[in-house]
Amino acid sequence: TMKISLIAAVAVLSGPAILAFAPVPRRGFAVRSAISETVAGGPLAAFVDIQDSAARDVGAMDEWVTACGVQRAEGIQLTSEDGLDWGLMSTQDVAASSSLISVPNNMILSTSRAKEELEQVGNINDAADMLRRLGAGDQVAQFYLFAKILLEYERGDQSPWYPWLNSLPRLFYNAVSMTDVCIECLPPLVFSLSRKERVKVDNFFDAIQKVNFLSEGTKRNKDVAKWAFNVVSTRCWGSEEDKVIVPLADMFNHATDPEVAISYDEEGNCIAYTLKDVPAGTPLRMSYGDPTNPSQFFATYGFLDESSPATFCKIMYIQPNKELLDIGFDFSRMLFYKDTGDISEEVWDVLLYQILSNNRDVQQSFYQAHMNGDVDTKRAIHQQYFLETSTALKTHVDSFLTSLDELADRAATKDASQHPRLPLILKHNEFVRSTFLTVKARLDPMVAQAAGEEVAMV
Repeated sequence: TMKISLIAAVAVLSGPAILAFAPVPRRGFAVRSAISETVAGGPLAAFVDIQDSAARDVGAMDEWVTACGVQRAEGIQLTSEDGLDWGLMSTQDVAASSSLISVPNNMILSTSRAKEELEQVGNINDAADMLRRLGAGDQVAQFYLFAKILLEYERGDQSPWYPWLNSLPRLFYNAVSMTDVCIECLPPLVFSLSRKERVKVDNFFDAIQKVNFLSEGTKRNKDVAKWAFNVVSTRCWGSEEDKVIVPLADMFNHATDPEVAISYDEEGNCIAYTLKDVPAGTPLRMSYGDPTNPSQFFATYGFLDESSPATFCKIMYIQPNKELLDIGFDFSRMLFYKDTGDISEEVWDVLLYQILSNNRDVQQSFYQAHMNGDVDTKRAIHQQYFLETSTALKTHVDSFLTSLDELADRAATKDASQHPRLPLILKHNEFVRSTFLTVKARLDPMVAQAAGEEVAMV
């Protein structure tokens, strides 16, 4: 049963900016540093300190969301083991399909609302157009939220969002937060994904220079830009056109087998509910996306999902064409399974298609068999070329394991105190190594048997 308890009324501010609700009275916010910006003609008493070592004031945020109309079931609370990483849990048993929290529509940060507000206060669309010219049109939805975060950051404790902003992480371990040395210690897939994330933040930084509603000090501060980018990229979800950030619901951590899902009622309020029975004391987690691509989670969010059942096989040297895509060339389908060493069918199919490049007739027979569901023909071609396919896969696995050794040697020469993300990178690389070794243990006997049969036939 949802416990409804409003501590304070929610109001809409009047004025040129569209703000969802009035600031809740706050006491005890310390002045961390002087800044030159002013809001409404008066100096700021406090602002969000974005240094890695700054404390997260989660307690004040917890009071604030309740004051703004968030409802929660009995026993739902924020929890942390170290004061840095926070999540939600229930102190009581919760049945499947139970509502956990309800966040009012007017508290939800969204692309559409940010765009409407920022169009009134300045020239946000000039910056969005620049992103499109840079070929980053798919990032515009997040960019509006990024600009909104910067605007509220600059307003300091005069922002109605201040308690939420001041509760957010400062310390991130994702690609945007890594040093160049860290990036050089990443395997090819996560390296590629990380480079893309860093290009995104560079695009955002360039585009935000176009706006006229932020101070030059904020616009030119790359550290603030990275922090705002990380806030958006790690806490938003939604369609490509309209991303949202939902205070308090953004505290659900990720799980491969989640306890929680998100929905919206007819009024647009965000409802988090249980997918299964949840015993008391269990973390409440949602899914952030495809669980078979832990490298994407690592690059974007900065955590290693060790519960992931499988990982992409890291075959990145093949340039896919339409037929390869039809066969299954996809990071989410070409998988090595962590615990069993199983190799997905798509890995075998893609490698065989590539091997058959010098025999176009057989390649087309294989492709047509795949497209037409002709299992017998497809199996026969696989059997005919199994030694070649399995040997090529073994060569890839052995080569990749060697490259992981080289990355470990490179990382060993670096100072982790200067590059604090290195330990997590090494943990990620070891996770991948363990999966590849499990696959190798299954693959090597296959190759040996196929080679023996080939010799016997000769």
